[in-house]
Amino acid sequence: MDQDSSRQFIADFAKSSEDTVVSRMGITILEATAERVVGSMPVKGNTQPYGLLHGGASCVLAETLGSLGAALQAGPDRFAVGIEISASHHRAAAAGEVTGVATRLHGGRTVASYDIEISDDRGRRVCTARLTCLLSDRVPSGQPGARRADGQESPGVAPANQS
Repeated sequence: MDQDSSRQFIADFAKSSEDTVVSRMGITILEATAERVVGSMPVKGNTQPYGLLHGGASCVLAETLGSLGAALQAGPDRFAVGIEISASHHRAAAAGEVTGVATRLHGGRTVASYDIEISDDRGRRVCTARLTCLLSDRVPSGQPGARRADGQESPGVAPANQS
């Protein structure tokens, strides 16, 4: 993917992420290819009661980055969905931003796996996660107007009781 295509993909992803957990948590995608995705998220607003970055917030960032890479691996008119995530939390973050880097470990036709390293503003490792995604030919559409990772409307899969 060339740099212009990558910028357009990131812009489409940002637009399709409006009013989703991605936008509510303030996740910003900085670069995206099937091999590597980089994004950041503020600590403020994503904390647990002690004022520290919530471990679940780190998992949301990790799954967002890895799933985006997997969607790029899957290609147009296909989709990626996370099927397993694991995370180890190494240190607390109480302010600033955290940045995640998702690196593809395996990219096949049906499965893609990513290693995601999340670091604080000082470059210290906060969390290490691993995500495995299933890649499929049809984008599910639980909601009318469901969007693919590239921002285009999904043709979806009709519910079983409809034709």
